[in-house]
Parts: sequence; C-alpha cells; structure tokens
Amino acid sequence: MNPEPTPEPLPVEGPIETPEPFVAAPRQLTPLDQKILLHFPGLVVRKDLTNGLKQNAVVPTYVLEYLLGQHCATDDTAVIKAGLESVQKILAKHYVHRNQAQLVKSTIKEKGRHKVIDKLTVELNDKGGFYEATFTNLGIKKVPVTDDFVRRFPKLLVGGIWCIIDVSYEVAEDPKASPWQIDTLKPIQVAGVDYEQFLKARAQFTTEEWMDVLMQSMGFNPEMFGRRAKLLTLIRLIPYCERNYNLLELGPKGTGKSHIYSEFSPHGMLISGSEVTAPKLFVNNASNKTGLVEVWDCLCFDEFAGKDKKVDKTLVDIMKNYMANRTFSRGVGQHTAEASMVFMGNTKKSVAYMLKHSNFFDPLPDKYIDSAFLDRIHAYNPGWEVAPIRHELFTNGYGFVVDYIAEVLKHLRTEDFTSAYKQHFEITSEVSTRDQTGFEKTFSGLMKILFPDGKATPKEMEELLAFAMEARRRVREHILRIDDTFIRHDFIYQSVGGGKPVTVLTPEELQYPNFAGPRIQPAAEGESSHEAPAESAAAKPIEVKSDQPQTGHVVVPENTKGWSYRGLFAKHLTGARTIAINDPYVRMFFQARNLMELLQMIHDLVPEGDEVAVHLKTQSDPDTCVKQAENLNQIAESFTGSRVAFTWEDDQSPNFHARNLTTDTGWKITIDRGLDIFQKYESGPFSLEQALQEARLTRGAEITYLKVM
Repeated sequence: MNPEPTPEPLPVEGPIETPEPFVAAPRQLTPLDQKILLHFPGLVVRKDLTNGLKQNAVVPTYVLEYLLGQHCATDDTAVIKAGLESVQKILAKHYVHRNQAQLVKSTIKEKGRHKVIDKLTVELNDKGGFYEATFTNLGIKKVPVTDDFVRRFPKLLVGGIWCIIDVSYEVAEDPKASPWQIDTLKPIQVAGVDYEQFLKARAQFTTEEWMDVLMQSMGFNPEMFGRRAKLLTLIRLIPYCERNYNLLELGPKGTGKSHIYSEFSPHGMLISGSEVTAPKLFVNNASNKTGLVEVWDCLCFDEFAGKDKKVDKTLVDIMKNYMANRTFSRGVGQHTAEASMVFMGNTKKSVAYMLKHSNFFDPLPDKYIDSAFLDRIHAYNPGWEVAPIRHELFTNGYGFVVDYIAEVLKHLRTEDFTSAYKQHFEITSEVSTRDQTGFEKTFSGLMKILFPDGKATPKEMEELLAFAMEARRRVREHILRIDDTFIRHDFIYQSVGGGKPVTVLTPEELQYPNFAGPRIQPAAEGESSHEAPAESAAAKPIEVKSDQPQTGHVVVPENTKGWSYRGLFAKHLTGARTIAINDPYVRMFFQARNLMELLQMIHDLVPEGDEVAVHLKTQSDPDTCVKQAENLNQIAESFTGSRVAFTWEDDQSPNFHARNLTTDTGWKITIDRGLDIFQKYESGPFSLEQALQEARLTRGAEITYLKVM
C-alpha cells in the first residue's frame, strides 16, 4: 500500500458542451460531517454529488468519486461549485458515451491524441505473442498494449477496468496494423493509503459514529437505519476484507442487494448468475487464460436464484472444493486463489411461507440445493429484513471516497480477528468445524470493518459474535431441512470463566415457532436465549399464548414483519370504555398517522351502538406545534359521530416522558417507543405496507402489560 504519485487532474481547457449542469443544494454540516472532514481531509465527498452526477454519466461510482475526490473533497461551497463544474466538463470532454463513439474517434484523429475515460479489457494475441486492448464504449479493438501495462494492471485481462487513457491516432504503413495507440494508461483508483493514519483517525470516532460513517460511505442515511439494520448492511462489506468468504443473501426485489458489488470497489466484480462458467471462473484449459477467482477480491453472482437457470454440475463440484479449500483443479494443475464469493438472488415467498412449506434455499437452482455446497456458505444474510430502496434512504452527508475505503478493506484482508472473541467468550455447545469457521470468519470481518485496531469492548465483541453465529445458524437450520444426515447442533456461548450460557436463535425461529421445524430442546436451567447483544432475538407474539389478555413482556425485534397494533393491543383494549394515551412525541405527520391507525383499530373493537372515549396527552415544540394541532384536530373531527370520541391536550410538564396506554378495565401497557414501532415505508395507493401493518418492517420495541386494578 505504498503511495504512488498523485496523478495530474485531467485538463478541462477549451469550449465544451456539457449536459444540463447538476447544482449541489446548500446544506448544513452535521456534527458527524464536521468530524469526518476534520480527521479524513481530502478523502471524503458529499454523497449527493455522486448521485446527482450519475444522472448524466453511466460510470461506476468509484470513477465519479475518484474525480470528485480530486475536485470536491471539501465543505467549502464555492470550491464544491467550481469542482462540480470541472468534473462535469471532464466527463463531457473525456467520458465516452457509446452513442458518441464516432465523434470521439474523429476528435482523436483530428487532434492526433486525446484523453478518454473508458473501460479497457485486454487479451493475448496467441499467434502474435502480444496483447491487444478493447475499448468498451469507444468500440475500437485490437489496439496494441505494452507488456508493462499488463504486468502492472493484471485485471485488464479479466473483466477489464476503468481507466484514463491517452489515445493517439496515426495511420500505419502496414494496413493490418492498428492506427490507434495507447500512450498512457491510468486505472481509476486512489494513489495510496496511509493505513497507520487511518487507524489513528478511526480512534477518534465512537462505535456508533463509525457505523454511521460507513453507512454514509455506502451512500445510505444512517438515521433511517436501526443498529441491526446497519449490521445487515455492513455484512456486505466482509467479502472485500476477508479472504475466501462465502456470503448468501436472498430477499425481495429492490432492496439494493447487488449495489455494493457493482458500484463500491474496483476490486469486486458483479457477474450475472446465468453467465457463470467453469472456464470463466477458474481457468480456461484451452487457452490457459486465468480465471476470475485468481484476479478479483470479490465476485458477486447476481440473480443467482431461479429454478429456470441452467447450471453445469461440474461447475458446482469445482466451486464446492474451492469454497472449502481455496484450491481448484483445472487440467493437470492445482490452483489457489483468495476471491470471496457472494450469491445474491430474489425471493418471492414470505418468510413464514418458506418456513412452513420449504426452506430458505428453495429459490436457488436445483443443482445448487446441494447440502455439501450450501455447507460452504459462511453466512446467510436475511434480505427480507432489508427495506426496499427509496429516495429518503440515501444520504446527502459526507462519506469516504469509495475507492479509499476499498483500498483500506483490501489491506485488511491481511489481518485476522477470527480468535479475538476467545479472550472473553467460549463456545460451549458442540458445533461442526464448518459452523465454527463460518461464524468466526463473519466475526473477523465485522471486527475489521468496525474495529480495525482490534480494540472492541467485551460487550461489542459479544454483539458481533452473536450476530455472526445467527447468520451461520440460518445456514445450518435450513440444510437440516434438505439433508437429514447432518447433525443438529445448538449455538451456545458464554463468558470465559463462567457466566450464563446464551443460546443464539434466529429471529424467524422465535417469531414463527410453529413453522420453524424441529425445535432445539428447551434451554437447560440457568441457560438463556440470546436477545440483547445483536438485537436478533424475536419474541413470540403475546396473542398466541391465550385467548384472554395476559400480563407479561414482549420484545418486538428490529427488522421483522408480521406485527400490528391489533396483534399487540387488541385483547387488552377490548371492552374498555375509556382509554388514555400518554405519548409526548405525537408531533410529526407519520406519528399522527400512527395514532390514526390505532384509533381505527379501536373503532373496530367497539360493538355497534357503543362508544369509547380516547384521550391523548402529548407535547409540542415551537417547530411543529401549528402543524401538530392541525393534524390532531383533523383526526378528532374525522371521528366525530363514530364509535370513538377522540380528544387531546398539550401537556408541557417537564417530567412528561412516559409512553403508555391505560384503560378503565385496569390495563396499563407501557411502550418504550410509543406508537412509533414501524420503520418508514413507501406509501401510495398500491402499497401493501400502507394498507397492512404486518407488511412493514419494525423499528424494534419493548412492551409490558400490567394489571393495575
């Protein structure tokens, strides 16, 4: 990771016709933005600049951010404006659009030479013994390339890389020779990374701040994600920093599963699942051409699911050996590689349906539903817990230039944190070697991402260990559904030197116990189920315990579906004639909408001819008081003459913090989040989340039911 000389910025001289310019909206720096700019000067960029420029240039994110990093790595509005103009001119002058290829070729001919930004791939001319390049967008082929370029940038031979290329044109005497020549070639990447400085700067951030820095660097607004949702997103970075890591993620369409592998790093490659072949992936025996696994750090197989996919059984067998041992045989040779593999695909069935009728691997092509292949998967990331991509999930804050963090992650492949947890925790249950390898590699990857210096507290290590064990347990539990020769194991850990054993279960096992298949034996006395460290324990909804309302405590886990006000509150509110709602935070529009949905549910509980009086006590602030009053008065008016008589008051008591529901039948329901238990969702006339609470992802909450009279 020795730094190279910083390349000269591309020239922008001369009159240039640019597309309609993108203008960055002014914004107020957050404390986190200020901290990033302070400790990582010149290495960060406003992420909305990238999104704005991508509307006019179909280039990878790291290409744009390479340019933005040169011109806009600041918080100075004037500099950003000037930098954006420069970047737009550079793209207009040098980026090759396919439909303008002939114009660019003409420019090169007329000027004699010209710099272009294009994706370059190189092949060996077997007969001539020399290398030839193909320009993806410019459309010119068989351009001679010097051996030096190929030795310095071997990825040119496998899949190609985006480059800044100085191309010249001169008609050769030999009519068979190419008139095009490559004078200089520079891959789009940062010059170098000072890793020790990176560690020093990381130490200035708390764990929560650092998670938010990484989320913003990936382009997401951390305020829209809970802690578990952040971990579910950050696990996608592990293949970049952990050698030979195998990750599977299946989930609904539109959750951005493959974004991180197509846009985030020049060291990763996204491959269509239908394009995978043994020669392409490993070694071509006929040409002896190096395969993808020997060149790239991370290979993501997109659209991997689908029963109609044609799969070569030989490929599956080679992949099984490679995923387990890092080696593969092609021809007479034995090869070793370090590429991690990611398998991404879509599911069409609900979690409950898959649990009841099949397994979580069911969407895969049949030849991949092979217990030996699946056992090589280190973690199964539950894509159904990831919210669909929508505008408000993206950030306009500052994050790392993606190529910088990509280089840091590449360096971290040399580190190993697989045993770091053992100083504080031990695995007390019998687990297979592959189970242990799986969760230890996931744990190691998360440690590298969040604590690259290894300085995590025992509580922080426990969170990552429990999360990693859950991700591997999901693999094990569903292999058991397709192969009964595998042995069932518990996933239990405890503190070194004693302590309460903790059994790690997946959220879906606990939320749908009737569908989860053969259950683990109940925990022994003194043993508990994992809940707090990674927030991955889900609670069985209280309504399944009895037809009558019960006292007790329910944990609504983050990032789960199937929860509703009716399921949580209906039994305890039925029969009440007065209901008091105490919640100081019914201020924003979405909070008023939550209230409206609760009142609708209460209305449905009241028999025809009866009435229930519902009174809300809340608080306002100067910024929201007018709109808040309008919303609440409108709700009160809409229920006039119905079975619900709704009233409200603004209580400005300084000690008003509790959130609860109380009834004249003696029930008190305390809710740590109040009614705000759902994540924001895409609303609209045809949105299932709009119409059905059970279809929404939860934010997580704890609810206690008490009988007070």
